[in-house]
Amino acid sequence: MPSLGSSFFFTNPFGSRMSLQPHKAQKIDLNEEYPCPCRFRGNLTPIVLTDAFGCNCCQQIFVVNENGDTIEQLSTSYTYKSAWRWTGKQWSRAYFKGKAHYLPLALVIVLVPLAVWLLLALHFLGYNATV
Repeated sequence: MPSLGSSFFFTNPFGSRMSLQPHKAQKIDLNEEYPCPCRFRGNLTPIVLTDAFGCNCCQQIFVVNENGDTIEQLSTSYTYKSAWRWTGKQWSRAYFKGKAHYLPLALVIVLVPLAVWLLLALHFLGYNATV
């Protein structure tokens, strides 16, 4: 039986090995180079006078967040932004709690009009049946 300090890994659909235990994020040094978190084999190099990095392979720009522990991919073609945390050895996907509110919001947007329509339909059907 593994000890509590050991890591548990699984292989994602892309073939990458990922840890099930969260890694502690480290501050990102704006003067260092890092591997690109995308599937390409590029390197992130600092962009002078900014809090951003550019990849020499995929040509993406990554901005460091206010806390300095997460980078976010700048892209105008995607509605959802990707973000990663540096663990000291590799990037781990950062999930923001704000995304957890999308499902309840979507359910409310769909279910409330459906319930109103159903109540109105039952009301009119009941009204027409008595005439």
